[in-house]
Amino acid sequence: MTVKSRLLEILEKEKGETLSGEKLAEELHCTRAAIWKAVKSLREEGYMIEAGPNKGYMLVKANDRLSVEAIRPFLSFPEVYIKVYQEVDSTNRAAKAAAVTGEAGHGSFVLAGCQTEGRGRRGRSFYSPQDAGIYLSVILEPKGSLQESLLLTAEAAVAVYRAVKKITGVELDIKWVNDLYHNGKKVCGILTEAVTDFESGNIEFAVVGIGLNIFEAADGYPDSLKGIAGGIYENREAAGELDRSRLAAEIVNALLEETRELRLPQEYIEHNLVPGREICISDGDKIRRAKALEICPDGRLKVEEADGSLSVLSYGEVSIII
Repeated sequence: MTVKSRLLEILEKEKGETLSGEKLAEELHCTRAAIWKAVKSLREEGYMIEAGPNKGYMLVKANDRLSVEAIRPFLSFPEVYIKVYQEVDSTNRAAKAAAVTGEAGHGSFVLAGCQTEGRGRRGRSFYSPQDAGIYLSVILEPKGSLQESLLLTAEAAVAVYRAVKKITGVELDIKWVNDLYHNGKKVCGILTEAVTDFESGNIEFAVVGIGLNIFEAADGYPDSLKGIAGGIYENREAAGELDRSRLAAEIVNALLEETRELRLPQEYIEHNLVPGREICISDGDKIRRAKALEICPDGRLKVEEADGSLSVLSYGEVSIII
């Protein structure tokens, strides 16, 4: 680990505290000149580090730049492979590539400050503006079949729910099958992609992609998302000193805890918006109305069709009729 990386890790752990340059040099076994050089480089990368004669160095609390050094101290399993991009085409794509090569295993993840080709379900794009959210893809090696992969998405939704509540105090609503809402607007989407063994049908590994809007970017949402998408907070100012690195780490921790076995979490049912509501189901080019009855133990949705017959949905776009 370089002096710069080790220094950043210390500054992140002591964010908001002034640290003596002399003591930092002693701890890192280097010269004060090397500390200054590392600080200069970190500032050029965008880190907000204050310094002054005889005052030392301080990473200001408002600094919210994502980094491995900022995330690792909050992880339950800090030894995993972590890759952080300030910008990437797709975190799911990058995570799958790392998993296929064997570079990254269970619990490893890719995180980005921005995605240029973020993806949602059914081939849709996921709007991922710079530093306004958390765009995260976690590699999992669950014991189960492709048919059980729907449970991974449910467990991921509960992991996000728990992490957001723990760090921010905000309680989100879950919408079958893969979304979370706040104040009636979508703030999070989940895309689970599994690679299976052809002969056994068992999952070799899965990549769970999570896009969470912290606040609305300064440029606002595209016209197609206005009135639909929202954030945990209304804007950057309302988010205050929220630490995205800590929240991202908490999501990973919660996800690894939730997915130790494939099951439907009770919280997925308790906090779900859909059961008991009149809904529209979009399946390809067909749209129909139905009543959502309950979420089945395998994560599928049982509905009552307009003609009174019962159906069980494994997928499909569902919207609630108000």
